[in-house]
Amino acid sequence: MKIMRILKPLIFVLALTFAASAQSAPKAPEFSTFNMDGAKVELKKMKGKVVLLTFWSTRCPICHREIPRLNKLAKNFAGKDVIFLAATPETEQQVNAYIRRNPFEFDILPNSSQMMIKYASRDASGRYRISYPAYFVIDRTGRVQMSAMGWNHVDKVDEAIKRLLGNSVDTAD
Repeated sequence: MKIMRILKPLIFVLALTFAASAQSAPKAPEFSTFNMDGAKVELKKMKGKVVLLTFWSTRCPICHREIPRLNKLAKNFAGKDVIFLAATPETEQQVNAYIRRNPFEFDILPNSSQMMIKYASRDASGRYRISYPAYFVIDRTGRVQMSAMGWNHVDKVDEAIKRLLGNSVDTAD
């Protein structure tokens, strides 16, 4: 009987901890913008899908090296419930000049400065911090399950997407 009095609160605390950890991933900031074809792209309409949102720039040497790896990833997940988006603060003209030489296998979102601000973190002084490339993997419920900035995170993105889709995902390398 004494053990049950001790175990009940412990079980209650553990149950609360597991429930809280399920909700610990932050909600992805909503956005509504246009892709290179002029079609409206809204995060709220992507519920039920896994979304990779990457921020990049035509002037980013790291991005130049990561884009082919992201293109390969996008091809590997073709036909799955995954949406790949590449947001950039640059204009359509700047992006068009770049993608003639460096094609993308997924949607590019030009003029995305405001979206970038929504996803940026803040330093101790309140200044926005984001670097290129930046990656945000958003789950089917609209929560950011993985984020990273800088070089060599495509493998982590791949793992996060596979985890969110379930272990039955078979992608060729």
